[in-house]
Amino acid sequence: MKRSSYYNAVPDVPDQWPIKKALTLSDIDITHPFLTLSRQQVETNIVLCMTPQDQEILRAEGQVGFNAQDDDNGDMYVMRLKWRGSYYNLIGKWGKVIRGKGLDVGQEIRLRWFNGCLHFSVPQQQIVVVPPPVRLITAPPLVQDQRLQDHWPIRKILTSSDVDTTHPFLPLPRKLVEEHILSQWTPQERETLRKEEQVPINVRDYDTGEIYGLKLRWRGNYYNLVAKWANVIRHKGLGVGQEIRLRWLNNCLYFSIPEEHYVTATPGPDNWPIKKALTLSDVDTNHPFLTLPGKAVEDHILFYWTHQSREQLRNEHQVGINARDYDMGDVYVMKLKWRGSYYNLIGKWGKIIREKRLQVGREIRVCWDNGYLVFSVPEL
Repeated sequence: MKRSSYYNAVPDVPDQWPIKKALTLSDIDITHPFLTLSRQQVETNIVLCMTPQDQEILRAEGQVGFNAQDDDNGDMYVMRLKWRGSYYNLIGKWGKVIRGKGLDVGQEIRLRWFNGCLHFSVPQQQIVVVPPPVRLITAPPLVQDQRLQDHWPIRKILTSSDVDTTHPFLPLPRKLVEEHILSQWTPQERETLRKEEQVPINVRDYDTGEIYGLKLRWRGNYYNLVAKWANVIRHKGLGVGQEIRLRWLNNCLYFSIPEEHYVTATPGPDNWPIKKALTLSDVDTNHPFLTLPGKAVEDHILFYWTHQSREQLRNEHQVGINARDYDMGDVYVMKLKWRGSYYNLIGKWGKIIREKRLQVGREIRVCWDNGYLVFSVPEL
């Protein structure tokens, strides 16, 4: 009753819209209909106004259903709000809204939460100019082609640097780019790339149909995809360990991110991606911690974590993990601490030093398997 009273106390003023957005190409795509909304605006103006039960459902399941009302004509829709990490998607009957209202790029949509319902409005004749992405050519039609479904000549497992929005770029091997992309360019286009070291290209998300204006930059032994790569990271919610697939077709670079495609390694004597000779600081029981190189940890441990776990590590700088001694079978509750360019394994490391009688020069081997950090110190 108190929550209901609070809702009723909010004046129903037509121009009181805390969330406003100019619609983009992906927002009005009826083949994959969803409306992308910023995380901060949604959590401040929608999630906080929901009932505690709905908030719990959203946290537990990653999405929650509710009623949405078009304030322009009074139509009601059953919609869902889906959490995508750094943003939210409004899904459900969004495709019907697109068609019913004839939505177009540049129109402004306004949203607010009131009386347990999401209200939205798209004022008529209000077009917001959206600068078009830089393009080399006219955007090609989306290709649903067996060649794309079955053949992706460039494939890469994303690393931490590939999904870093502060310095966004996707490096690709020179040989693969030249064999499968540049080989299909005209001599003039290749000459432009060599002289200017970068050229704008169309990049299309095969999974959603969205188009991005990116640039291909020549960096000697490899090539970088730059410009709007950060947008791709955010829109797709990319994380370490996901596979990206690419190919060039019809003057456009297509890419696809298969759902939940993560690579797993089986631990064992012949498969330890991280190996290190212990140093004096690694075996100091007065200040016990094991130092591990940043790139190795990100490529071979964080690689397998969920997006939420990686976010927790970034936000809190440390996260609890289970560690298993491969040699003895013992399990320890530990913490992995982020120190910038390297990571520390802390918690029960002092106990491990004493029990295994670790000394300077001994080799420790580390891998990630089935939710455990597995380590081994082979006998001399």
